[in-house]
Parts: sequence; structure tokens; C-alpha cells
Amino acid sequence: MSEIIVAAIYKFVKLEDCALLREPLQAQCDVLGITGTLLLATEGINGTIAGTRGGIAQLLAYLRADPRLADLEHKQSTAEFPPFYRMKVKLKSEIVTMGVPGINPTERVGQYIKPEDWNTLINDPDVLLIDTRNDYEVDVGTFKGALDPRISTFREFPDYVKKHLDPAKKPRIAMFCTGGIRCEKASAYMLEQGFPEVYHLQGGILKYLEKVPAEQSLWQGECFVFDQRVAVGQDLAPGHYELCYGCSRPITLAEKAHHHYQAGISCPKCYDSLTPDKRAAAMERQKQVTLSVKRGEKHIGRKKRRVESAD
Repeated sequence: MSEIIVAAIYKFVKLEDCALLREPLQAQCDVLGITGTLLLATEGINGTIAGTRGGIAQLLAYLRADPRLADLEHKQSTAEFPPFYRMKVKLKSEIVTMGVPGINPTERVGQYIKPEDWNTLINDPDVLLIDTRNDYEVDVGTFKGALDPRISTFREFPDYVKKHLDPAKKPRIAMFCTGGIRCEKASAYMLEQGFPEVYHLQGGILKYLEKVPAEQSLWQGECFVFDQRVAVGQDLAPGHYELCYGCSRPITLAEKAHHHYQAGISCPKCYDSLTPDKRAAAMERQKQVTLSVKRGEKHIGRKKRRVESAD
């Protein structure tokens, strides 16, 4: 099997013609055999894609041929198996959903901190370090000493800030997320809320794990990713988590050994919340998955729902 390249991309840029870009971009991905999800909005582009090295290179060249995306950056890793089942190019109102009108990172944004300089910043006791990701992501891994807001979606972040943070008490803020997009938008929001010094990790956790040697790293655990790999570790090597297809949350080997774990149906995190109807539907779905595997076919009904929430 050829090497599979996984590329995460995003850029905040004015794309008022995004609706006209969707079909040609979808067609280009299909021709190149690219899979994954790309989101287009008037505020920019965001997504994670996978394909051959040549195919990914050609698609990035296609995107960068648009002058507005000429400096589009990407974070690249490899996968042993295809991490996506299909390709979808979608139109959205936001490329990462915060739900607060008027937040525009192209006009005002926090200070970017390179991965190589990140440790120095977050070791400063006057800096409040905030993980802007969802609770299930933080549970897989985070930076030492980071504040975990315990949000279930990024939409909850603004409300958390209003209720729990005060620029007069903690004026210096450092934020991070998987690939950089959420904390970039969060930094624009924090500045609007009156926080005078706002920093964010350039390239996100993925770039940090790629650039900072293990012996210098302040990262603890693994990094949840929005594809079938579930998590990655140092140097973006595949992690050790799997996915519960009942609740779409990452699970450990210990959780798989729990008596509430049933492959494709439930895990200790969701066992008690499944209604009889949901359990029956999950069991039927798993039955079809098992039959498909025996026939050597893919069963795209069993996929990770959170893949489309790519950072």
C-alpha cells in the first residue's frame, strides 16, 4: 500500500465567492483520490484530507494557485490505513463554529508563538494557559498546568470566558488547540473582551509535537485528532486510543476491557445513557459491519461522527 499522507489545513481569509469554489474543489479532490472534509465559508477554509503524497501535493498546489490562499500552510503526518471513507466539501457559515457574530481573526488576532518558543511562555507564572478544546479531547492529553474549561463544544467557550475569566485579574493569556484554528478565533474573541495580552500556539499541538523534541516537551498524553487514527503522539506517530462507535469518544485499552464495553455498541462512558432503541440500532449496525468485514467490504455507516468537527 502506498504511503498515506494526512494534511490539516486552515486559513482565515475573505472568500465571498466560496459557494462558487465548492464544486470545482470537490471535483479536483475526486480526480486526485483525496478523502476527508473541507469546509468553506466567507471567513476562509478549514479541514483535514488524506491521499497519496503526490495527490496531496497537487491539491495543495491547486488551492495555492488562488492568490488569496497562496500562503496557505498545512500540517502533515502519515497514516497506516485510510483515515477517511469519502470526500466532502461543505459550505458553512463559519469554518470553526463559535457562534459569536463579528469575530474576525483577519482584522484582529492574538500574538502567534512558535512551537520552539512555547515552553518559555507557558512557564511564566503570570501567564494563564487555557486549553480551548472539548472535554473529550483534553482527556486524551494536554499541556502541563493548562486550564481545562470542560466544554463539550467550542460554542460554549465564550460563555465560559464571561463567567470565569477576568482581564483585570489575569491579563496575560496563552491558548492552544489541535491545529491552531480554534485558538486563533478564541484569541480574537478574548481581545474583544478586554484581555490586553493574548497569545496562541502557532500551528497548534500538532506542530508542537512535530517540532519540539520529546525530552523538551511539556505535552502530557496524546493528541486527539478528527480522523480514524483517533490520536497521535510525539512526532505525530499513531497513538494508542480507539473509538467507541456508540458515543464517538476516545477509549483506552483498559476501557475496552471493561464489562460495559461492547464493540461498536457502547463503552463505560456511554453504557448507562443508551436507550433500548439506541442499543438495538447500534447492535444492528454492528451486525452489518461484521458482515461487511467478512465480505471484505467497507461499511461507511460505521464512522466517527466527530470527524467533521476537524480543527
